[in-house]
Amino acid sequence: MAGYGGIGTGIRIVLLMLLVAVLVLGGLIWFDYLGILDAKKTISPVYGLFGIERAEIDAEDPFLLERERLNKQLDALALRAEDLDSREQDIKLKEEELSQMIEQLKEREKSLDDREKVFNERIKAFENRRVNLKQNATYLVGMPPDNAKDILLEMEDQDIIDIFRVTEEQARVEGETSLVSYWLSLMPPERAAALQRKMARKTGG
Repeated sequence: MAGYGGIGTGIRIVLLMLLVAVLVLGGLIWFDYLGILDAKKTISPVYGLFGIERAEIDAEDPFLLERERLNKQLDALALRAEDLDSREQDIKLKEEELSQMIEQLKEREKSLDDREKVFNERIKAFENRRVNLKQNATYLVGMPPDNAKDILLEMEDQDIIDIFRVTEEQARVEGETSLVSYWLSLMPPERAAALQRKMARKTGG
């Protein structure tokens, strides 16, 4: 008894509590084996005290495999949805880039159309001027040289030079002698010299 009395009261209490816990646990396992008590459900509150969530899986659940399969399918669908969202964002970015490219092409096309329009107008104006020059040259060639000379002197130097060139061109085509030299001889020397210098400069470069 002396040895027994030497053990502290606190230690004896702890040992007794452990013994009781072992007996209770053993009883629960035995009752669970006999089918009298569901030990898993009985012990589950103990997990809750320690903040442990215990997943309960009923092996006899006929829909267990089906639920697992559905969970896997849901996970796969979630991944596919994320992939589709990512692809959709890429498509939107590409659509925006294409829209910008289309706008740039439209602007370039409009610019080219405007340039072509201006070019055609210049060609038309040039052709109209050439037609008028040919007509005027024909009129001048058909009238007396003195009258032609007076009309030419009223014109700007560039207009006179253009008419001279057209007149010489028509004379070559028709195989006749050009009246340009004769017109120049009828003009005042200073004006004739200025016209000849400009014609020579244009011809040379």
